[in-house]
Order: sequence, then structure tokens, then C-alpha cells
Amino acid sequence: METLDGLGYITAGFSFLLLGMVVFAHAWYTFLKTLASGVLPAALTLIHDLLLVVILLELFRTIINFLKTHIITLEPFLYICIIASTRRILTTGAETAYSENLTVEVFHRYLLDVGVNVLVIVALVLAVFLARKGGQQSASLR
Repeated sequence: METLDGLGYITAGFSFLLLGMVVFAHAWYTFLKTLASGVLPAALTLIHDLLLVVILLELFRTIINFLKTHIITLEPFLYICIIASTRRILTTGAETAYSENLTVEVFHRYLLDVGVNVLVIVALVLAVFLARKGGQQSASLR
């Protein structure tokens, strides 16, 4: 059963790696294809897609570390959440900037969404700090 479990993790890890490479190639293809319609929208889309690649690679690295150590650590998931919140801010910002139907209500919803995501990022950065501090203390106790 442990062998099957390990094979499942290996398969999932390589799937994340393969998906990351496909998304990376597609992101650059889309960027080059839409560059003529405007640099800023193409660049924002590229950044959005590349952050997804970073998330997929972080998941891949987390699986590799688990297979090496058989310990799941908290920090990679915190990083993934920080990147995901950053992606959300960029996406809503780009959607709002290029929206033709921007009403006051939509703008207030955008500000609320960005504010919540900024608070989430601050909380997650604090969690990373506390996780690192806790890891240093437990290492010094050994």
C-alpha cells in the first residue's frame, strides 16, 4: 500500500510539473499572439498565467519534499495562498481597468475584493513569519 501511495504522489507530482510546462508555453504563446492588441493587457495576462505556473511548481516541489522526508510542511501552502491572492488582485484589477461597464457599485465591490485579498496576504505573511520562528525555536530545542 505504501508503494501505491508513493506512486500516487509521484504521478501527481509529475502531473503538476507537466501542467506547469504546458501553462508556461501557452502563456507565452497567448502573450505573443495578443501583444498587437495592447502591451498592458497582454502583460497582465502573462503575469497571471506565470503566477499559476509558480503555484503548480510549488505544488510539485512540495510533493518532492514529502517523498524525500515523509513530512508535509506548512510553508509551501502559505506561499501558494499568497500567490493565489496576488493573482486575484491582478485579475480583478485588470478586469476593472478594462471594463466598459464600470459603475460605482462595481468599483466598490472591486475595492472590497482587493481589501480582503490584501488582508489575507498580510495574515499569510504573518503566518509564514510565525511558522519560521516556530521552526527555529523547535530546531534550537533539539
